[in-house]
Amino acid sequence: MPKTPTFLMTDDSHFEVSYKINPWMTPEEWRRDEVKNRAEARHAAASLAEALRQTGARVVHIDGAPGLPDMVFPANAAVVLDRRVMAARFRYPERQGEERHFLEAFARLKDEGAFDDVSQMPKDYWQEGAGDAIFDANRQFLWTGFGPRSSFEAGDVLRDFFNVPVKPLELVSRRFYHLDTCFVPLSGGEVLYYPQAFSKASLSVIRDHVAADKRIKASDEDAARFAVNAVNIGRDIVMAEPTARLADELRERDYSVVPLKLRPFIMSGGGAYCMTLRLDLKSASATNRGETP
Repeated sequence: MPKTPTFLMTDDSHFEVSYKINPWMTPEEWRRDEVKNRAEARHAAASLAEALRQTGARVVHIDGAPGLPDMVFPANAAVVLDRRVMAARFRYPERQGEERHFLEAFARLKDEGAFDDVSQMPKDYWQEGAGDAIFDANRQFLWTGFGPRSSFEAGDVLRDFFNVPVKPLELVSRRFYHLDTCFVPLSGGEVLYYPQAFSKASLSVIRDHVAADKRIKASDEDAARFAVNAVNIGRDIVMAEPTARLADELRERDYSVVPLKLRPFIMSGGGAYCMTLRLDLKSASATNRGETP
C-alpha cells in the first residue's frame, strides 16, 4: 500500500519579518501593516496545510519559538530520506537558534517511530536542509545547491550519509539563495527551474541530466512570485500563484495546479516548499533492500 505523503509544518504564531538576511526581507515594510500581515500569514499557512491535505497528504505541526520567525520554513531544517535525518547547520546567526528546536522535534518524531536515525551536519560545513538538497525520485539522486547558504562539501556528507549520488548546482543570485527557490523536479520527470539563478557550469549539469522536453524554464515574474518554490505530490503542484503562462504549461503536461496566496511569507523569501519538509521520501535502493516504509 502506498505510503501517505507526510509533511512537517511549523506553527506560524511567531512569524514576522524582523531582520534582513536576504534581498526579499524588509522589516520596515512588515511593520507598516503588521496586524494585517500577521492575519494574512495565519490564513496563508492554514490554506497551505489544507491544500496539502486535499491532495491526500498528512501534515504534522510543531511549535515555533519566540525570536525565531523563520522556523516557519522547516524545509531548511534538515534533509530527510529513507527514515534518516541530517539536520541543518545554518549560515546566519539569526537562524542558528532554530537548530536546537528542530533537533528536539526530530528526536520526538524518532521516538514516535517516524525515523531510524537523526544526525546533524558536521560543524565544518553549512548546509540548510532540503532547501539545498532536493531528492529527485525519477533520477534517484540529490540535487544539491551550494554558494549563498550551503557549502559545496556538504554534498559529500549527504552522499555518504544517505548512500545516494549528488549533483551539485552552484547558485549565483543573491535573490535565489536556496536551490528550492529556483528549482523543483516534478513527478513526470520534468524540472521547473529559473536559469538565471545558476552558474553556466551548473546549467550544463542540468542539461546533461534533464532532456530538453523535460526542462520547464520559469520567467522572471514566476521566479519573483516564488512559484518555483512548489510542492509536488503526484500530479498535484501546490504553489504560490503562478503566471497564467506557467499554470497553462503545467496543466498541458497533465498537472493539477493548486495556487495559493502566500504574500506574507514571500516577504521573508519563502514559498510553499520552504514552509514544508517532506518526511517520508524513500530511495529505490532502500525499497529494494526491503527497509520498513
